[in-house]
Amino acid sequence: MTRPAPGTPIETRWEGRFITVRQQGTWEYVSRSRGIHAAVILAIDDAADGRHVILVEQYRVPMDRNCIELPAGLVGDDSAGEAAEVAAERELEEETGYRAAHWRVVGEFYSSPGMVSESFTLLVATGLTKVGDGGGVDSEDIIVHRVPLDGIADFAAAKRAEGCGIDVRVALLLAGGLLAFLPLP
Repeated sequence: MTRPAPGTPIETRWEGRFITVRQQGTWEYVSRSRGIHAAVILAIDDAADGRHVILVEQYRVPMDRNCIELPAGLVGDDSAGEAAEVAAERELEEETGYRAAHWRVVGEFYSSPGMVSESFTLLVATGLTKVGDGGGVDSEDIIVHRVPLDGIADFAAAKRAEGCGIDVRVALLLAGGLLAFLPLP
């Protein structure tokens, strides 16, 4: 698609608590309301039984199925100016029951730039300690999976066969993409 002409106005078609539907020229897209973005956590558990990644499984309404994902959450949805690191620490514990001794910000990435302006900050969490069951808060019903890194492909295939959706960031683990450029302790 061609770039809109300079000065083409951006119109808000609909706005809710978390998302806004916008149009610029003929291009329609969705953005997060109030400047909210997400924190996505690559949680690596190095233990005597090998290196594992912590994944979550939860029902996603747009897909009408459970989805396998990296733990994640919104930054600033309850408090403006919240740092991605603060949100990531909160979300890791709420969703998975783990705390991390070490955090590293990898950078900002975009989820689906052809239709969504949402970005997320990717953080690596290591030095994990299990402090609770996880599972999320309120109406969340999150299942926590501790998966051997060398077993990600088999795990994803089995979950896909069960009917789960697989988040694209898990595909990066399948290709070794996320781990290839992340120096982990």
